[in-house]
Amino acid sequence: MAVTLVVGSHRLLRYSGWDAVLVALSLAYAVLLIAAPSTVLIALGLWWTANTVAHNFIHTPFFRSRTLNRAYSVFLTVLMGVPQRLWRARHLRHHREQHHERRSRGRQSVADRQRIWTRGLVMETGVVLVLWLGLATSDPAFFAGVYLPGYVAGLALCSLQGHFEHARGTISHYGWLYNWCFFNDGYHAEHHLRPGEHWTRLPAEPRVCSRSSRWPPVLRWLDGVSLESLERLVLRSPRLQRFVVAAHERAFARLLPGLSGVHRVTIVGGGLFPRTALVLQRLLPEATLTVVDATREHLEIAARFLDGGIEFEHRLFDPAVGEPADLVVIPLAFIGDRDRVYRHPPARATVVHDWIWKPRGGGARISWLLLKRLNLVTR
Repeated sequence: MAVTLVVGSHRLLRYSGWDAVLVALSLAYAVLLIAAPSTVLIALGLWWTANTVAHNFIHTPFFRSRTLNRAYSVFLTVLMGVPQRLWRARHLRHHREQHHERRSRGRQSVADRQRIWTRGLVMETGVVLVLWLGLATSDPAFFAGVYLPGYVAGLALCSLQGHFEHARGTISHYGWLYNWCFFNDGYHAEHHLRPGEHWTRLPAEPRVCSRSSRWPPVLRWLDGVSLESLERLVLRSPRLQRFVVAAHERAFARLLPGLSGVHRVTIVGGGLFPRTALVLQRLLPEATLTVVDATREHLEIAARFLDGGIEFEHRLFDPAVGEPADLVVIPLAFIGDRDRVYRHPPARATVVHDWIWKPRGGGARISWLLLKRLNLVTR
């Protein structure tokens, strides 16, 4: 779900009345900073403001009046501790570089320096210096122990965001929650194609990006962390093994009492560390358990942790084919159409490992630390 709004006319605002929301939120952030300043608030506020309010203001200045736009630029300068004209010049240079509209980096940097240091930027830089001098003089402990750490952390978050938005090409993120909180900033490839387009119109643009990520920019490093690599980490740590078995056992123990007549269980992708098989051996001692995995090596590793009485099948599980089982367990790393499993469970009862924020049917949380839950769906 994206923030999709119609851009209309407004006597005060240039592009859309919805820009008043951004202005109001920036004012609310200023009130919070005055009332209850903290390192975390400064860091998160700088990061959020830079990638929502300031970013949209750079491309589509909110007000019809130039005077109001200049005044608001000074306000953001004080709020963020960053001269907005410098922020704007660096950001627009980034867009030019993305579109290969430069002759050479060296020559352009000289020209940019000549254009950037205008009277307005000198004034905004002076405002920041006065702000810092005032804070350092009036409350040096707050300035050194709260403001500066938060400021540096906020800039680090901005740097992380910018890096992962453009790592290996411009990447979009279409998750509704991020785009709701960050005013469609996830439509980044679309924004680069039409940088002057108002943020409310970006979801209506054709999705031009062949590469997108399930993660927002600051969490995009998780794309490089595969579930299999985490599984192999568990294989090397008996302490982690005890933790994941205990967490999964608590979750299964909450679900299984609602089921009856479970005599055959198919555990899909149960190779590597077989936590589900270990748990169900204890909770369903009379049931026949079958571990299905498409990788033979994974089955061989799993067999080392099990005492016997488990059947192993080397095959790729197909949810469209009926499974001769009373209960099927689907892993988080399932390769296939997970939505189909939910719509058409492959057995009378199906337990699906899923992310903690994706409840479906009946369910039980495995662990907040693991970000996992079990969802139970039945025919």
